Amino acid sequence: MFKFEKLEIWHLANDYADKIYETTKTFPQEEKFNLVDQLKRAANSIPTNIAEGSGSESVKDFKNFLNISIKSTYETVSLLYRARKRNYIGEETRKKLYGEAEVLVKRTSAFKKWLINH
Repeated sequence: MFKFEKLEIWHLANDYADKIYETTKTFPQEEKFNLVDQLKRAANSIPTNIAEGSGSESVKDFKNFLNISIKSTYETVSLLYRARKRNYIGEETRKKLYGEAEVLVKRTSAFKKWLINH
């Protein structure tokens, strides 16, 4: 088993990415290579950077990957605002995904702090 497979934040990030994928299924076809692609890439980057960072040889390097993961979460939030503005998703969906993004960022940040002390 790889280290990242034991991390709750990695599992949360994968679940979040799956929800982003599910949400984009209803977007218009003309957004397939724009907003949909951007959202999917940002969402995939979240768990991927956690996994990649877990193989780092230093805490500093792992923290860098966790920072990228957090930034990718912010990117999805920003893109979801755009999707809402274009009426591709409802406000309830945006708020739900926003709340899950907040939890993911908080837990990833807490894990970063824990890493420093251990």
